[in-house]
Amino acid sequence: MVMVHEANTARRGLMLILSSPSGAGKTTLSRRLLEDEEELTMSVSVTTRAPRPGEVEGTDYRFVSEAIFQRMTDENELLEYATVFGNSYGTPGAPVEAALDAGSDVIFDIDWQGTQQLVQKAGRDDVVSIFVLPPSMDELAARLVRRGQDSDNVVSDRMARAADEISHWAEYDYVLVNENVDECLAQVKSILTAERLRRRRQRHLTGRVRALMGKA
Repeated sequence: MVMVHEANTARRGLMLILSSPSGAGKTTLSRRLLEDEEELTMSVSVTTRAPRPGEVEGTDYRFVSEAIFQRMTDENELLEYATVFGNSYGTPGAPVEAALDAGSDVIFDIDWQGTQQLVQKAGRDDVVSIFVLPPSMDELAARLVRRGQDSDNVVSDRMARAADEISHWAEYDYVLVNENVDECLAQVKSILTAERLRRRRQRHLTGRVRALMGKA
């Protein structure tokens, strides 16, 4: 479920995609953005994997069966979906559209495959995509080990997958290197501010310009 903040009808919301290899910092950036940005809400994905310790149903993910996930796919309810490490993940479309129309921005923590699907389905006008690179592959491996969430085998799998994920960097609107999380967060906020001001998102401008020209 996507939380819709008080309507900002002056503009249409945007979809902010953050992608990176596991461990490069997109989840930390997403959480800090949500803490700081009132008009930003998180897209809550559905997944077939089991909850991890501390994860909350409806806040972190909606945990569903394979059968329910397949039905959502068959009925075209998902903006994007993918299978990662044997588990399925997807983004329900209806709550996202409601948030955008109310002037709320929606953040997506998805990979390059999900990004391609989202752009194809939603179009480029609503999407702003950012790819987050690690400073080096050695640092990426160290971060994965330090966070202590995965076994050695899973860490090895994530590192093997990282090179393929990074190869898609040029498909994104913006590419940032996360050497320092505070600096990277400031860069993401600058992008968000500029994209919110794009002319096509300012629904009030036509009326305002007409009024200025005496055509209201």
